[in-house]
Amino acid sequence: MRILTLGGGTVGRWIADMLCRRRHSVTLIDSDPEIVRSINSELDVRAIEGNASQSTVLFSADVLSADLCLAVTGDDEVNIVAASMAKALGARRAIARVYAPAFRDLSTFDYQRHFQIDSLLSLEQLSASELARAIRNPDAIPLEHFARGQLQVYEMDVAVGSAAAGKKLMELQLPPRVRVGSLAREGRMWIASGADETRAGDRVSLVGMPDAVSVARQIFGGEKRRRKQSKVMIAGGGETGYHLAGLLGREDFRTVLLEQDAKRCEQLAKLLPDVTVVHANANRRSVLEDEGGGTVDYFVGCTGNDENNIMAGVEARELGASRVMCVVGRPDYANVVGKLGIDLAVSERDVVARQILGFLNEGAIISQSKLPNGSIGVYELEILEGSAVTQASLANLPLAGRCLIAAIQRDGFVRVPTADDVLEVNDIIVALIDLSDADEVLSLFHSD
Repeated sequence: MRILTLGGGTVGRWIADMLCRRRHSVTLIDSDPEIVRSINSELDVRAIEGNASQSTVLFSADVLSADLCLAVTGDDEVNIVAASMAKALGARRAIARVYAPAFRDLSTFDYQRHFQIDSLLSLEQLSASELARAIRNPDAIPLEHFARGQLQVYEMDVAVGSAAAGKKLMELQLPPRVRVGSLAREGRMWIASGADETRAGDRVSLVGMPDAVSVARQIFGGEKRRRKQSKVMIAGGGETGYHLAGLLGREDFRTVLLEQDAKRCEQLAKLLPDVTVVHANANRRSVLEDEGGGTVDYFVGCTGNDENNIMAGVEARELGASRVMCVVGRPDYANVVGKLGIDLAVSERDVVARQILGFLNEGAIISQSKLPNGSIGVYELEILEGSAVTQASLANLPLAGRCLIAAIQRDGFVRVPTADDVLEVNDIIVALIDLSDADEVLSLFHSD
């Protein structure tokens, strides 16, 4: 595929190198002549000097034939404008990296829709989502980056004596804005269909709008059952720590966040009312002892410094933390952290690599990923003119048990579909697809 990368800094250079190693044709734009010379001499990449937000520069990089444009400069505003221009000038897909949370906050302004960008990616939020999924359940359905982040996925066990135990899903009075995404039983997970009968002890994933998910949880849970809260300590209140704390619900987790900047603590306390924010240095053993670091179920180091994360994690492990995780950027640390007692090291590079590789698709597929168990794929699909899925309602399409449409994005708004919905051209959907049937199911989405 033809990839246009805007920005030759640490992230842009690394992405360009990764993509050209995978035999993609990569063109890179950067305003620094030294960076351009270095990339042209060291990488199998065509590097051009210029401002990525100027149309003449984009035309010289052959933006019209680009399959994917990745705007990853160090400036959020430049990335948004450049990605928007690339999309308008002919790039098939355009993605912008953003750092500030405001650009992804739909409650204030929809930047992605306004600028017609296919996706806004935050490395910090991607890392936080990876950590949150490892804490909740490594096999959980990752939908944080799909459907504009408006969907909630909640996994729970079917309780003995609950309204759902022993009944088929079609018999349950579920709210209209929630679906059962998957069922897991005896080590096997599959996409749920209305004919599936739930049993006590099954693990179900509820996918939908937060208020509807809360109602549905009462149907699958017992009357007075309450899940034991896990204790989580987060070292570092930067963007990764902030996103992670926000992703962990207050019902299941009691979260303490340590941050040494007083002003940042004040901001976090307002943004995260359900999180205990402590003004303290997480790299001091005495602080970890005083704040209960040795009694937590999960300790996560995400201070923005690899060495500090590792050292804080080692101290927490020695104090008695059950599981220790940290964000580690340097690739040469990968073989070290495990020997130091750290259970999981998340690399921003690895996380964003998986995300970007998921965008390298043709036809109706915008992006794709698969669950760790390897049996279910999560697809973001564009409904094309002439595709078979536009010819009938969801209930009448041959999808049951093979594909679940979890969300529809139409005219910038996201909702959970009903069986009577009919997909329309230009809709964007999120679908869970059984990988053994993926080719046959995806053929329904391709245009004639």
